[in-house]
Amino acid sequence: MTSSSSDGGEERLPRPPAFGFPAQTWKEIAHLLANLPVGVLGFACAIVWFALGLGLTVTVVGLPLLALGLHGSRLYGAFERRRARALLGVRVDEPSQWRARPGGGFFVWLWSRLRDPVGWRTTLYAIMRLPWAVLTFGITLASLFVAWPVLPWIARGLTNADRAMVRALLSPSDELERRIAELESDRGVVVDTAAADLRRIERDLHDGAQARLVALAMGLGLAKEKVLEDPEAAAAMVGEAHGEVKLALQELRDLARGIHPAVLTDRGLDAALSSVAARCTVPVRVLVDLPERPAPAIEGIAYFTVSELLQNISKHSGARMADVEVWRSEERLLIQVRDDGRGGANPGGGSGLAGLGERLGSVDGLFTVDSPVGGPTAVTAELPWRDRGTAKA
Repeated sequence: MTSSSSDGGEERLPRPPAFGFPAQTWKEIAHLLANLPVGVLGFACAIVWFALGLGLTVTVVGLPLLALGLHGSRLYGAFERRRARALLGVRVDEPSQWRARPGGGFFVWLWSRLRDPVGWRTTLYAIMRLPWAVLTFGITLASLFVAWPVLPWIARGLTNADRAMVRALLSPSDELERRIAELESDRGVVVDTAAADLRRIERDLHDGAQARLVALAMGLGLAKEKVLEDPEAAAAMVGEAHGEVKLALQELRDLARGIHPAVLTDRGLDAALSSVAARCTVPVRVLVDLPERPAPAIEGIAYFTVSELLQNISKHSGARMADVEVWRSEERLLIQVRDDGRGGANPGGGSGLAGLGERLGSVDGLFTVDSPVGGPTAVTAELPWRDRGTAKA
């Protein structure tokens, strides 16, 4: 902005005053000022339910009150994690969700609630926070008026202590709890995969074999009507019906192979993968080096993993040669599929690789893709080894 001076020149006006702190500093200040109301509320709730529940344990309502209080602590912890994530940039894993044992009854539910480590840690966090909340609120408020130039450093130091508390008391307690959370997620993937497979089987039956069998029944009905008045036409209809029967049987075999191929059950991975490789449009060399057969579930996952990878090679790779190797390394079953195609395979590119990775992850497996543009492509999969004799088919 400019204005004209008396001597004809222009005078530049100063910029309007502004607060010079960056956005993150203001978020940290807001977090510290909010510590007091949030801390008072959390402390009051924790003390009330804990004191009442502990005092009433001699009655029938004491222990249920403690259980409900621990549930409330979980909700308070979730709120504090969101607040720290929004204002402090702290991202900690969510602890495993509490789940009641199905059919356990009230006392099993109550005992499980009272043994909830996440609820107790969050209660400890709520009680410890009150003196810290009063201290940080007072220091921040005073610094706003008397220590403005150094307030960003004060806020950073105080919020670093807040970050440490959140990580120590509101994150999963140990690796086991993180593993539980991962397995809960993996279970959802398994359920979704099973539902998708059932829908695929239902669709294939409805659109394929079922439609052919309906047409077969209609053709045989017409042939039955014509068998006396027009034997030649009836014989032609029976011949067409015979062809429909063959096609329906082939579709049913293909469908059964897609569920669990008989060659895999009877002869193992070596023969089953050789059969899959023979149907691939690209020459495939198969090398299976296993001292014994793994559990049927692991064997099935390995088979369908290789089968889908070879289908991708046939459709998308433009390769001239492919290799499949399967071997055991300690307690892991390793699979590597390589091709000399154009490369550029991307697990997020809609080629089915992302779904394969999710399926392997649901059974504690690993899935990596190394596919630079121009090739070659190497896909490595790992599965946990489970002995056949100790697993149910």
